[in-house]
Amino acid sequence: MNKNMTIGILAHVDAGKTTISEGILYIAGALRKIGRVDHRDTFLDTYDLERDRGITIFSKQAIFEYGGYHFTLLDTPGHADFSAEMERTLSVLDVAVLLISAPDGITGQTRTLWKLLDYYHIPTFIFVNKMDQYHGDKENLLKEVKSSLSSNCINFSCDLTSPEFQEEIAVCDEELLNAFLDGNEITDNQIKELISKRKCFPIAFGSALKMEGIENFLSLISSFAPVKEYDENDAFSAKVFKISRDSSGNRLTHIKIISGSLATKAILGDEKIEQIRFYSGEKYDTAAKAVAGQICAVTGLSSALPGEIIGSSAESLADSIIQPILSCSVLLPDGKDSIAFYKELKVLEEEDPTLQLSFNDKAQIIEIKVMGEVQKEVLKHIVKQRFGTDIDFGPGHIVYKETITNKVEGVGHFEPLRHYAEVHLLLEPGAPGSGISFATKCSTDKLSLNWQRLILTHLQEKKYLGVLTGSEITDIKITLIAGKAHEKHTEGGDFRQATYRAVRQGLMSAKSVLLEPVLEYRLEIPSDAVGRALTDIQRMSGTSSLPDIIGEKAIITGTVPAACFLDYASELSSYTRGEGQIFTTFKGYEPCHNEEEIIESFGYDPELDLDNPSSSVFCSHGSSVIIPWDEAPEKMHVDSGLFPKKRTADVIEKEFVKYKNSEEELKAIFERTYGKITPRYVETSVTYDSLNQADTPENDNRDYDLEAAKKEKHQNTASSIKNEANKEYLLVDGYNIIYASSDLSDLAKTDLKAARDKLIDILINFQGFRREQVIVVFDAYKVAGGKEHTEEMSGLLIVYTKEAETADQYIEKAAHEISKKYKVTVATSDAIEQVIVLSSGAYRLSARDFWDEIERTNILISESIASKR
Repeated sequence: MNKNMTIGILAHVDAGKTTISEGILYIAGALRKIGRVDHRDTFLDTYDLERDRGITIFSKQAIFEYGGYHFTLLDTPGHADFSAEMERTLSVLDVAVLLISAPDGITGQTRTLWKLLDYYHIPTFIFVNKMDQYHGDKENLLKEVKSSLSSNCINFSCDLTSPEFQEEIAVCDEELLNAFLDGNEITDNQIKELISKRKCFPIAFGSALKMEGIENFLSLISSFAPVKEYDENDAFSAKVFKISRDSSGNRLTHIKIISGSLATKAILGDEKIEQIRFYSGEKYDTAAKAVAGQICAVTGLSSALPGEIIGSSAESLADSIIQPILSCSVLLPDGKDSIAFYKELKVLEEEDPTLQLSFNDKAQIIEIKVMGEVQKEVLKHIVKQRFGTDIDFGPGHIVYKETITNKVEGVGHFEPLRHYAEVHLLLEPGAPGSGISFATKCSTDKLSLNWQRLILTHLQEKKYLGVLTGSEITDIKITLIAGKAHEKHTEGGDFRQATYRAVRQGLMSAKSVLLEPVLEYRLEIPSDAVGRALTDIQRMSGTSSLPDIIGEKAIITGTVPAACFLDYASELSSYTRGEGQIFTTFKGYEPCHNEEEIIESFGYDPELDLDNPSSSVFCSHGSSVIIPWDEAPEKMHVDSGLFPKKRTADVIEKEFVKYKNSEEELKAIFERTYGKITPRYVETSVTYDSLNQADTPENDNRDYDLEAAKKEKHQNTASSIKNEANKEYLLVDGYNIIYASSDLSDLAKTDLKAARDKLIDILINFQGFRREQVIVVFDAYKVAGGKEHTEEMSGLLIVYTKEAETADQYIEKAAHEISKKYKVTVATSDAIEQVIVLSSGAYRLSARDFWDEIERTNILISESIASKR
């Protein structure tokens, strides 16, 4: 185990993050001279635009030793436009330092940072900076911190052994409080545990610029920061939190090693680690090895992206909470090839995934998502410096999202010639802010595990667009529930197509709703402007609290759609004569307040979006056939059983006709392959009644040998059938049909005889309304010494096979014999048996079609009874 610790400095812009970082590095001996932001000579702000503007744009790291620990310090951006860069560092922090500017108090950005720290569950120390510029009461400031952030924010700038401090610490945990009340003193290890569980947040006060309180604060961290144990001997894995490029254009992958170790020339996937660098400011040292707990940058990786975990537990982290809410077009100089330049700009998306660059083929323009105006200016500078091109941006518009409000089954089928894949997905609404989640509830009996994993990979590899405006979907859970592959024809790309189509088909079937970004606001205005402010909030479709009047000022909080609030800050400044202030934080996405208007303005037609098809591809007569999304479910080869379809007798009759047509098509294919099938029965030339007529001269030329027929004996079904009144026979594979029904299958698990009896009852009722003679065959081949025997029950023939003879074998033999004279249909889902009986001249009926026929017959019986009343 080692004692590596990563700390991050977070704060609102201009709170003094870079200044306190300089002070910490100086006290630890990592710097000989303290730089100043206003002097443009700080150690960590190395980018020229950062020094010109006096703000941190990119996260930077520095290394130092203190108190027996090897520290990596990460200085993060404070401006809201670069919050996504800050958030990416949170996944690799062991401890966070939240900086609060005493004169500014708790700002909206500070509240956002606090929520993020809570979401990522990072132990946090608080440093209240610029106390030299604060003229208020320190106790009032502490009360503001406690009321705005947490009552467990404890002042550690006091005697830690005093009863007052001990009691305040004890209140943070109920178990600890009971021990304290019993007279036990609270130990440093107990305090560490509280901090680790985010039940206690130490606070220190000082001034970073004047180096007041910095050393005590650093000692506080090294004394009470919870030590996270990292095992260097475990398998290697690391979190990627940043991508950048050095001055030579080499791609740098910044990682935090969370287990094991990494050496140069190590192979990760198909790539090799060329160099390991430990950065401190803009300089770095190379090393042959990096171990768990350390942060480093490596060269040689070309595909790893921020948010991924590489190594033994390769996976993707959850999506960032902070997302841009503005999208705008990139304006290029005249004559610039937009397609070629788009490919160049995609490099920037590796470094900042929230840019979400896209190309509009129709308008031939590049779209980019941004956080605000400051980020636009920085992007202009970066593009000019790196690509030598001056760009500008078009007007920004709000980034909308879509979700669904009901459960639906999405189906996708992809079957061009020599390809095959079918996917069934359950799409259901997720909790607000949950994003997109994926799961599988598909049995490996239906679809092998390797295909299921491939489908889940395809589900996660792209952003899916909604059907209202073509905006990205969110807050949806997608579960794989069924699928089908072909033993020879299925390839990986087939399931990609089927998966994409299944998602889109499900979205087309669902009830969709448009979402818009919503902001939480805090208005601080003169009390005489309350009426105007409340009117404005109502006009903007926002919500508001009752005004909290404090002296001559009023505080109003609430929520408002971001689209209505973009330019309100300047309007507020105007009508309050510069005295009003507004603080906003992103709350999340909620149903759009003017959905119809926005949908109409987009003019999006989902069926014309050829990049996101909702149709399915089937194969018919050797050619591909496109089936529209609303017809596709009825064509699927797999029935997930999730949403049973209620079908009328007319619909089932149409399906039965289609089935019969497909039988003829299958028969034609069989004959082209194996030769013509000779009919084994004559439909109209002979009736069974004629077989019992007296031998008269008129019958001497009959095509059928009456005496031979009377003498013919069979050791199969034909031998047990006497005095048949019908010329059509239906052979039913009993157990096969039972297990094709969910109800009978469930019953068979507990009582097989009951399931068999129930099927017999169903078939008796069925035969009573039909013209076929129904023969149901049950396996008895495992019964030692069992003999074949036949029972008759209300006209239904029930056959039990003999020892060592399966129902398949019996049915094949019976079909072959009976079809010589009569029309025979075999009901079974056994594909091999279906082909065999087809070659004997018998028709086949799948288990699903059989149960549809039962359902259709029951409907006809009910209608017949009703008509006679």
